[in-house]
Amino acid sequence: MFNPSAEFYGDRKSMYKQSQNSFKSGDKTRPISVILVSSGSRGNKLLFRYPFQRVPVCPALTAKQRSPYVLNTTGDVLEDQDGDSREQTPLCDEQLVAGFSDIILGTILATKSDMCGKKFELKIDNVRFVGHPTLLQHPHIVQGSKTDPSPKREMPTMILFSVVFALRANADPSVISCMHNLSRRIAIALQHEERRCQYLTREAKLMLAVQDEITTMTETEGSPQSPFRQILPKCKLARDLKEAYDSLCTTGVVRLHINNWLEVSFCLPHKIHRVGGKHIPPEALERSLKAIRPYHALLLLDSEKTLLSQLPLDCSPAMVRLIKTCSAVKNLQQLAQDADLALLQIFQIAAHLVYWGKAIIIYPLCENNVYMLSPHANICLYSPLAEQFAQQFPGHDLPSMLAKFSLPVSLAEFRNPLEAPVQEAHLIQMVVWMLQHRLLIQLHTYVCLLVPPSEDEPGLRDEDPHPVARVGGRSLSTPSALSFGSPTSSDDMTLTSPSMDNSSAELLPGGDSPLNKRMTETLLASLTEHERQVILSIPAAQNPEDLRMLARLLHYFRGHHHLEEIMYNENMRRSQLKTLFDKFRSVLVVTNHEDPIISIFQSPME
Repeated sequence: MFNPSAEFYGDRKSMYKQSQNSFKSGDKTRPISVILVSSGSRGNKLLFRYPFQRVPVCPALTAKQRSPYVLNTTGDVLEDQDGDSREQTPLCDEQLVAGFSDIILGTILATKSDMCGKKFELKIDNVRFVGHPTLLQHPHIVQGSKTDPSPKREMPTMILFSVVFALRANADPSVISCMHNLSRRIAIALQHEERRCQYLTREAKLMLAVQDEITTMTETEGSPQSPFRQILPKCKLARDLKEAYDSLCTTGVVRLHINNWLEVSFCLPHKIHRVGGKHIPPEALERSLKAIRPYHALLLLDSEKTLLSQLPLDCSPAMVRLIKTCSAVKNLQQLAQDADLALLQIFQIAAHLVYWGKAIIIYPLCENNVYMLSPHANICLYSPLAEQFAQQFPGHDLPSMLAKFSLPVSLAEFRNPLEAPVQEAHLIQMVVWMLQHRLLIQLHTYVCLLVPPSEDEPGLRDEDPHPVARVGGRSLSTPSALSFGSPTSSDDMTLTSPSMDNSSAELLPGGDSPLNKRMTETLLASLTEHERQVILSIPAAQNPEDLRMLARLLHYFRGHHHLEEIMYNENMRRSQLKTLFDKFRSVLVVTNHEDPIISIFQSPME
């Protein structure tokens, strides 16, 4: 980040490096400045801006930088060999807003009344201003008494106002949308408090009074001072805007209490959702949330007590009920039943918690889950995570536990029949802790149909629609009868999808009936003649029931649907699918890799 205490007249090479680092370190996701402007009887005014605008020490230098036609000296532009001063290095945040005085900003950002209630976006050079102008509805005329027929006009001190965020011109559109959303929320709260107790008018008068006082002192003493530094300790609204700016630049979570009364909550997903030092794009997060299925689970990233303490007083009772009922071994459908809530409402609350960075989507913990060490995990012996793990689980150390997941391993392999059930629960807690800290990734089983080419074909055709996904190389094992105590955690996962269509219904009894044969042929019609011949030549295809099951599941064997999804959609047991895979292993390739829906919460995107 660019150090705001560095002077413009300092070491220019050092400043150049700092500005480059500031440009590369994700400045597009943070605001440059927050500005409060108003328009009223005293004209357009800039009431407050933060960070404070530094008083320029060398105005001549600024003037040189503005003109692209001035002959450059050695110190004007660093390593400018061709004399084109317009090709300058990326500027830091302070330099981007240095050319805008308070008067100019007050003029261009205080819009007309017709633009109130709409999104305001203005791009000037390398700066983009985003706000939501809001109109204050003051009564303009108050009728006098009968003895004094002349109307008494109440001169409004403020007609409209706007909280504006200055961003880099090349900021991501999603960041721009988020900043407008925050500006609109603050504006609505200020408008409400202004109508209730004229809070904004009082704060604006206080800000203008301090500005007039500083202006008078500057004229008499001759030393320029920033009025906004003096406004900050005296004005609650100014401190709220500063807190909003600081929160956006650090955590991304903004929690304000306007006038110590109305709460304004906001989160910037670009700051909250980070895995392995990289942020999760909001578009990827939105796609993942839209793809949540009832067989997924919700993993809270904080304890129940911590989450409940962070909820507002007027939060939804359904939110409290879900947090108290949530468990890493329950899928969302079970969670809806236990919490006595509709499944759609569970989806909405789960998406809300994920968006705010309080939870992630996982697959419910069960003995068949396969986990391995995340390639981006911190495996240092004396890392803060290792100390935290040792404090929470005495007698265990994090490096030794992570070493057990160096290769893909299922939780069933940790099960010892001679151990007490308490040890099993202890293992679940440690796995949950490692998932919360993104130290483990889960691998799912995918199946691809891969028919060997015929002798006439030199290789697979380019138009072959059966590509093979990432091969994990793990062999199929006999399903275990052990269970972690959850109905969804064993071989007996037989949930029924409410959105199932009739294509997955059971066929008519009687394997040799003409109707069943015709339906099997119809399901196999999507294959080529060579593929059908190879499948029918497999000994297991002579069993009509096995052939019908393969034909019914054929559309899942493209490497896009993992084993648990097939089990849920088709209401089948894990043992049935594994037996089918084993019978047709000559044409079915089994792979293990992450689920794209939940992988964004476990490993950074490339």
